[in-house]
Amino acid sequence: MILHADLDSFYASVEQRDDASLRGRPVAVGGGIVLAASYEAKAYGVRTPVAGSEARRLCPGLITVPPRFEAYVEASRRVFEIFRDTTPLVEGVSIDEAFLDVGGLRRLVGEPVAIAEILRRRVRAEVGLPISVGVARTKYLAKVASAVSKPDGLLLVEPEREEEFLHPLPVERLWGVGAVTAGKLRADGIRTVGDLARREQEVLSGLVGKASGHHLWALANLRDPRPVVVGKRRGSVGAQRALGRRPTTPADLDAHLVALIDRVARRLRAGERIGRTVTLRLRFDDYTRATRSATLGTLADGASQATGATDVWVATARTLLRAALPLIEQKGCTLIGVSISGLAEAGTEQLELPLEWTGVEGRIRRTSILDGALDAVKDKYGTGAVTRAVLVGRDSGFEAPLLPEA
Repeated sequence: MILHADLDSFYASVEQRDDASLRGRPVAVGGGIVLAASYEAKAYGVRTPVAGSEARRLCPGLITVPPRFEAYVEASRRVFEIFRDTTPLVEGVSIDEAFLDVGGLRRLVGEPVAIAEILRRRVRAEVGLPISVGVARTKYLAKVASAVSKPDGLLLVEPEREEEFLHPLPVERLWGVGAVTAGKLRADGIRTVGDLARREQEVLSGLVGKASGHHLWALANLRDPRPVVVGKRRGSVGAQRALGRRPTTPADLDAHLVALIDRVARRLRAGERIGRTVTLRLRFDDYTRATRSATLGTLADGASQATGATDVWVATARTLLRAALPLIEQKGCTLIGVSISGLAEAGTEQLELPLEWTGVEGRIRRTSILDGALDAVKDKYGTGAVTRAVLVGRDSGFEAPLLPEA
């Protein structure tokens, strides 16, 4: 049996935990864009990533607080310690959720539901946060069960009741069904998971593509053989910053981009990783999104370059931002994010002959030495000890990690 443990309204719950005056009241984390909302705010229809002005219209008594990502990362670390103290088989999904394989603990601890109850009590007592847990035979069913049990609930899906539990749910509950896919399915009369399970795979492939059709059909028919994977390192690392609806100049966007790259590249090096591709993520005033990506060049033998050097990523990301400026000027930008993917262990970096520090390769190697020295200064004296000239005098703001810290 597998547990899916998911902290409830994580950012907002941390704020309510740390400020007693916020408890039981509608709270939104973020300024121009709502990053998280308490259940009291969700009752009024406040959702992410709605604009702050729209959230206040929906909920006139809404209390808005600035995010404190250091507090959220620390709370996540403490919760994951409880997860790993419960079972060594823990697969983190994000900063506030994980899968736990507890099937081998029956003789030592008890039934999975009893383990889930103990875990929930410990998170509440030791970290002060509510957490919902789903218990099921597969990862997918456990995740659905935790979502259905919210807020602050526990739900067991017994093997003999799986179909009874899953099939009446709306098709949007399927892992991988977003607004576009749901629209295609509903247009063809598929409204529940059971409706989809009864369709032929070939029909679904014609609607949503072969790979998606096979995936959704398998989930709807209770086929999810994926085990809980321990120690799997993520394939990308990133951060983003909400800008709100205030006007931003190209210089402002450039400064935000540089700050984000500094953060992401430092996290990359802290995990002893290098990367090959940078992706720029933008969200516009009309809530549409755009992504732009670039991969570093290839070496003489055809292998892709990979690096952890900040300056290389800054130069590459700036090229993407310049190309996107016409679209930004037309639609306005409310969020900017960057991620680095194609990750590998730092020791696997391949150098191009000749090995002397000349040309681009030399610049990358020299920059890496400088980055290491700056990282050491920031580790000892704080992230504000050294900064780039382009960031001096600017609002440092806040950046949200796209994925949990390594």
